[in-house]
This record gives sequence, C-alpha cells and structure tokens, in this order.
Amino acid sequence: MSPGHLTIYLIDDDASVRRALGRVMCLARLEWEAYESAEAFLASARPAEFGCIVADMTLTGMSGLDLKAELDARGIYLPFILLTAHDTEETRNAARSAGAAAYFRKPVDIEALLDAIQWSAHPA
Repeated sequence: MSPGHLTIYLIDDDASVRRALGRVMCLARLEWEAYESAEAFLASARPAEFGCIVADMTLTGMSGLDLKAELDARGIYLPFILLTAHDTEETRNAARSAGAAAYFRKPVDIEALLDAIQWSAHPA
C-alpha cells in the first residue's frame, strides 16, 4: 500500500452485507478490507493512516459503538460511518454522540455512502 492510500474497513456480521459492500468498493475503485466482527478487525487490521471504517452498529459481540470507543482509547481516529437496520432516535443520537462521521439506515443508499466516505476521508 502506498503512503496516503485510502483503505475502507467494512465491519458487518452479515456475510451478504460484506459481499455487497465489497462489490460497491470494487466498482468505486476503493481499496477495502472486510471483517465479520469488531474483534476480528482489532485482532488483524493495521489501520492505514488514510482510511475510513464502515461498521454495523449491532454486531455480534462488540458493537460498532463499542469499537469506536475502543479505537478512540487506542488513539486511532479514522472517520467512522455507522450502519443500522434498527434506526431509532436513540441510535441516531448515540451515533452522533460517539462522533460518527455519518449514519445510515439499511438498506444503504450507495451513492450517499460513497459520498460520505469521500467527504469524511478527505476533509476539505
């Protein structure tokens, strides 16, 4: 990986969501890695300096919000986009309070997700 290269980290416990988002990243010509859990990401990912995390809020095991808090505690401050199939005012507020760069209800509007990735990973 070249310096300054953007990597998207997809974290979702649903294999079909990981595959679908991976196809979108390929079509958008973005480098990406997929993980089935927050724990798997923490165990094996070496986050790039330039990247973005796209994670489900309600993962099996550690939640997307818990992952954000853990990364913050470790001093890893990559833009964090949260996805959920259970959109409520409470989940929106939790995502906002955690400092999420964006929040999307599943099924995700792909163009809006790609825009959020670009805006959050390359702030003006």
